[in-house]
Amino acid sequence: MKLTTDMKRLITENLAYIATVDNDGNPDIGPKMSIRVYDDETIVYDELTGKQTMANIENNGKAIIAVANESEMSGYRFSGPTQIIREGAFFEDATKWSVDGKHPLPKAAGVMKIEKIWTLAPGPTAGTPVTETEK
Repeated sequence: MKLTTDMKRLITENLAYIATVDNDGNPDIGPKMSIRVYDDETIVYDELTGKQTMANIENNGKAIIAVANESEMSGYRFSGPTQIIREGAFFEDATKWSVDGKHPLPKAAGVMKIEKIWTLAPGPTAGTPVTETEK
C-alpha cells in the first residue's frame, strides 16, 4: 500500500508508537521519536535502545506503527513485514538522520514495508482498513 500526502504529514508532524509482540505473545509498545517516511511504501526509524522492540522484530518481523493527532481527531495504523537492518542504505540513512539531528547513533534501522493501513479517525470507519473507507 502507498502512503497518502495526509499520512506522510501525520507521520512527520506527530509522535508515533510502535507495537510488537514476542514469541510467547507478550505485547510491547513504545514511542519512536525517529519514525519517518522513507518512501511511499516504507516507514523507517532509528533503533536507538536496542532492547525489546528490536528483539521482537528480529525474532518474528511483526510490528504495527500508530500515529494520531488528537486536535484533528485523525490518525492511522500501519503494518507489514519489519526488519532490523545493520548495514547498507537504510542503516546509512538512519546514521545520517541521527548525526544531522544531533541524536545518539543508531544501533540499527527499523524498516517496515507497508502492507495494511487502517484509519484511526472516530466514527463509523474507525479501525477499518483504508481500502474499505475509500469504496
